[in-house]
Amino acid sequence: MSRLKRLVALASLSCLPFLSAHAGHSDNFHLDIPTLDRGATIDGEFDEPQWANATEVELKYETSPGENIAAPVTTKVKVYATNESLFFAFTAYDPEPEKIRANLRDRDSSWGDDQIGIKLDTFNNAKLAYQFFVNPLGAQGDSIENELTGNESDAWDGIWYSLGKVTDKGYQVEVELPLRLFNFPKVDAQTWGIELIRFYPRNETHRLSTHKISRDNSCQLCQLGTATGLVGLEPSQDIQLTPSLVANRESSRGLNPQTPWDDENNVEAGLDIRWGISPTTLLNATINPDFSQVEADSGQLNVNNNFALFFDEKRAFFLDNKDYFDTQMNLLHTRNIGSPDYGLKLTTQQSEHTFGLLAANDEQTQFLVPGNLSSDIATIDEPSYNIASRYRYDANSELSVGAMITMKKSDDYHNYVASTDVKYQPTEHDTITAQFAHSKTQYPEDLFQQFCRGDDCSAPAPDCDFTNCNYNERVLRTKKDGEISDNVYRIKYVHDRRNWWGQVYYISTGEDFRADLGFIENVDYSKLVAGGGYRWYPSDSFFSSVQLSGDWDVTHNQAGEQIEQETEMSLRFEGGYQSYIAGGIVHKNRVGLRLDPSKLAIEGNTDDFDVTLSWLYGYFTPIDPLKLELDINYGDEIDYANNQLGTKTMFNPEVEWKITESIALDVSHRYQTLDVEQGRLFTANLSDLRLNWQLSLNSFIRLSSIYTHIERDPSLYQYRNPDKVYQDLGNELLYGYKLNPQSVFYLGYSDAFVANDDIDSLTQNDKTYFMKVSYAWLL
Repeated sequence: MSRLKRLVALASLSCLPFLSAHAGHSDNFHLDIPTLDRGATIDGEFDEPQWANATEVELKYETSPGENIAAPVTTKVKVYATNESLFFAFTAYDPEPEKIRANLRDRDSSWGDDQIGIKLDTFNNAKLAYQFFVNPLGAQGDSIENELTGNESDAWDGIWYSLGKVTDKGYQVEVELPLRLFNFPKVDAQTWGIELIRFYPRNETHRLSTHKISRDNSCQLCQLGTATGLVGLEPSQDIQLTPSLVANRESSRGLNPQTPWDDENNVEAGLDIRWGISPTTLLNATINPDFSQVEADSGQLNVNNNFALFFDEKRAFFLDNKDYFDTQMNLLHTRNIGSPDYGLKLTTQQSEHTFGLLAANDEQTQFLVPGNLSSDIATIDEPSYNIASRYRYDANSELSVGAMITMKKSDDYHNYVASTDVKYQPTEHDTITAQFAHSKTQYPEDLFQQFCRGDDCSAPAPDCDFTNCNYNERVLRTKKDGEISDNVYRIKYVHDRRNWWGQVYYISTGEDFRADLGFIENVDYSKLVAGGGYRWYPSDSFFSSVQLSGDWDVTHNQAGEQIEQETEMSLRFEGGYQSYIAGGIVHKNRVGLRLDPSKLAIEGNTDDFDVTLSWLYGYFTPIDPLKLELDINYGDEIDYANNQLGTKTMFNPEVEWKITESIALDVSHRYQTLDVEQGRLFTANLSDLRLNWQLSLNSFIRLSSIYTHIERDPSLYQYRNPDKVYQDLGNELLYGYKLNPQSVFYLGYSDAFVANDDIDSLTQNDKTYFMKVSYAWLL
């Protein structure tokens, strides 16, 4: 799934109810949950006698695309609790059950199916909410929604239980949510924010809810209803031990010249410990963990790009209560901790106080070197120690104030960051966020040599220009004497109503600011953004939502020299065939390369380029098993290799085909060219194929293959001589059995091939056989 598509999908799932500027309220919806003695067997049948004593509610409203109209189908839900778990029984009636969309899928992969959902804010303070989704066959999805950042992450995986079945009247789903999943206050009787949901995808995806939703409000979690009851909940201390064993055999060889295979066998045992000290306090620890990437990252095309690529975190230890560390800026990106021997994390919430502490070592030191025209990754071959601490005070549902400290340190290197942030929602339409951070950094004396375009960067080459200079921006950003320090300031104001919104945003980042435990790739700049838009909700039309938006922004370096000025307009539609269509045009004046790379100056040291680019993105489902997606860019682009203007053509189709109930094929291809005045500079192709056979809800076989092919015309490169052809191919075949997200067995094979001007055909240079087994003991 592409990053843009996932963001669109998650945004559509986040259309939450809002009737006041406060946390969940009984005026929206109220549910009293009885506490019974016996739990239910999760088998998709509701035949236990305790269901007769459960509270029953109905999902009466369609909130999207219809605006709080009567639900087109009937959905009834029974709810009760024991001292250990919450139980839900959904009966989803359907007048045409043959049209129900239900597929066997891995966790978080059943979007587009019929689904039921549960949303719980256990502190009822409109800050975080747990979300659980289940399709008619019991395939699970879960996520955490963070109101402070406006983000929703499906990376979190809890251990809970569900099973569904299709009937002649629709389908039914039975769910058990163990209380050990949740952080919640220790009080005699709980009051939680709640919403029960059903997604009913036909020509459009109808979102059904227990209560009405006001679109005339910017807060999302403030509109939940309330669930009371759960009297005297005191779950036993939640202890989870997850030992793991990982074995692999990796073989690699050089290809130019070709060398014999070098084989390396490795067997590692590890242990993860998860201790719920109390309902509000969680301790995670890991010893010799397996932090290998079991599943391949999505392919990304790194061509004509001056900035480092971003990859999401997928590792369980870092994901548990990850949201406790989030701020408006990405000051903690844990993929910067690559190979730890141990890690410790403590998270707690006491009344209006939230605290998190993370500590881990790393076998090496890796971080991002940022700039205002480029960024890159630096590596120091020595161990590092990494610490992050976050505190947040929620004065009420409108005001939150927080602080964060991070530290990354090795023998002759350190980076310390201290930050404070605030979010204030004075009305249901207005949101103000602000953040300040200060950093202190010291680099090793010779770190800059990593980025040298030559043998030595102790001094710039004579008559330095970008045709022959040994210097570049990364050299200048790391060639520092002693400790450096600097600040970043950020403030944003948003006014959001049902039909229109406006925003103003300003950020200023000092040239020596660094956040090496996070992902801050731009420094030495200030940026001002102003924009807004208007929304329509047509009735009796193919399109149910239309949005026109635009913004203007300008960026300078800290010396006041302009880097970029940009204006953008866009138009978006949502409608029939579960369609989403968006298009726009961007015009900007942007600087190119530095003419003298040994200087950071912009004015008199760069050329200005007027760039106009149009874009189109959309997807739709013409028939149930098939989803088609297309992303197109066409227009001007700066050729950063030659410091000139070219014409970019990018065409990126994607097909999701549910071949059978259990077999799914996802294929995408990105075709990109850059034409300059003298001809075609390059043609790049990236193909990404994922074939998944879900043998059961617990087991699957997955084939992944990512192929890159780049052809360049070396005669059009004025300042370097690249390969005419570059190819690489990575394959992975994986069998997985998941009893739950932490109790898993993986067996797989991966390999890599490469070709270039010196290697005339794709030749294998890496192959790995691997196995992982882990089991979560719940004590």
